[in-house]
Amino acid sequence: MKVVIMGCGRVGAQLATMLDKEGNEVISLDIDAYSFRRLPADFKGTALLCNGMDEESLKKAGIETADAFVAVTQGDNRNIMAAQIAKKIFNVPKVVCRIYDPLRRDLYTLLGLDAISPTTIFAQMLKDKIEGKE
Repeated sequence: MKVVIMGCGRVGAQLATMLDKEGNEVISLDIDAYSFRRLPADFKGTALLCNGMDEESLKKAGIETADAFVAVTQGDNRNIMAAQIAKKIFNVPKVVCRIYDPLRRDLYTLLGLDAISPTTIFAQMLKDKIEGKE
């Protein structure tokens, strides 16, 4: 599977590492070269210093033949925009983005984006712990 990941922060680097170790083709994008330090020395994928909202940068990353695109930057707006570009312009089969704001996540889910809100997930986990549901 060929996966393009926009954002090489903690989550993006962890996902890239997991997918790489399973033998997938992974392309990690970030606008800050320092972010790539989170990738392990044995990372076999590609680290590209570029803006994942730029169509030419995405083409350079091989988005046109990607099986999946994941947007996990710190910015909801960047993630939403990049996910829409991947889905609507490049027709990537599986597009997932992280959205911190639960209200926005619900809206974008209604619009057809596969959006995950760690805020909602973590709040539910805490609630389950408090209620003893673990």
